Amino acid sequence: MKKSLLVLILPLLMSVYSCEIDNYEPPGETLKGRVVDAATGELVLTDQGSEGTRIRMRELSWEEAEPENLDFYCMKEGIFQNTKVFRGFYNVRADGAFIPLIRVNTSGDTLADESMNLQIEGLTEIEFRVQPFLKLEWVGQPTVEDGKVTATVKVSRAVSPEDFRAKIEPMGGYSDDFLNVTDVRLFVSQVPYVGYRDWDNRYSTIVEYAGDSFEALLGEPVTITTQGTIPPGRTVFIRAAARINYATENIRRHNYNEAIRVDIPR
Repeated sequence: MKKSLLVLILPLLMSVYSCEIDNYEPPGETLKGRVVDAATGELVLTDQGSEGTRIRMRELSWEEAEPENLDFYCMKEGIFQNTKVFRGFYNVRADGAFIPLIRVNTSGDTLADESMNLQIEGLTEIEFRVQPFLKLEWVGQPTVEDGKVTATVKVSRAVSPEDFRAKIEPMGGYSDDFLNVTDVRLFVSQVPYVGYRDWDNRYSTIVEYAGDSFEALLGEPVTITTQGTIPPGRTVFIRAAARINYATENIRRHNYNEAIRVDIPR
């Protein structure tokens, strides 16, 4: 009889315990923001995914436990939004193809911390003002001939070599090679958010540069033509990207310009 009673009571207790756990309100607060060039106020265009701009949140409301990293990523336009955030006090940072907001030396001393501590409740909006490594601009309009797209882009520094060195060198392990532009890419895709995560390798072109060989091309028009033959009547989107020989959070990220739609004639 005692065994039978125990068998009946245990499931009931487990059910009550389960209900208590599930009674927490689901996360419903929203963090929304922008990443902009501190010098120009323009949005810092990026890729979508870990190769682009990452937003890292750490909840500071619970002192009993070490905060966990809650990561999500910017959209290609340089804006971000997370609509599933628990109400609380957070540290928020952005990492991307720009001068790190948090800079630490080899001894673990914090040299600079431009992250934000804030209460997230309802709709909370923030803006990170950063120093991108490079700026990319289209020059003229792309042309199409025999299923190939030719586009011209200008790549220039968005942060001066002097400012770059002043902020990066104190972190340790500095090299003048960090400033070298290593590659310029012309990404092609059938979707408008074309980038490192979504590109068609049949048509996209990568031009690599050794050492400081791109230095003379900074600020000058650089013309790139897609490879392969894009079928007649197809609509594609192109974006240019370039990066320097420096990694943020162990990833060498590209700076981008905006996507352009190109219709291939029939």
